[in-house]
Amino acid sequence: MAVMERIQAEVEGHPIVLFMKGTPAYPMCGFSARAVQALQAAGAERLHTVNVLEEPEVRANLPRYSNWPTFPQLFLHGELLGGCEVTLELLESGELQRMVSEAQSQ
Repeated sequence: MAVMERIQAEVEGHPIVLFMKGTPAYPMCGFSARAVQALQAAGAERLHTVNVLEEPEVRANLPRYSNWPTFPQLFLHGELLGGCEVTLELLESGELQRMVSEAQSQ
């Protein structure tokens, strides 16, 4: 499977996907750690993550797929929401909780 197809399958196959550096238990950068913490605070229980440090092809091609240059990248229902700052802003506004709840109920 081509890497772009694999990325698309990950994004479309799970309601909440976070492409990050490391894992939720062992994040390898502060931005990834804060994004995971925000998602957990918003009630995300079925969070699917992809460790881009272990997937060099995904790491190299995801910015082209999403048109977003940095990591982490958060997708809900196949749509890119953004990175760490966007995730934190959505948490502060209360929107992230609503979005996560809707994503998990489907």
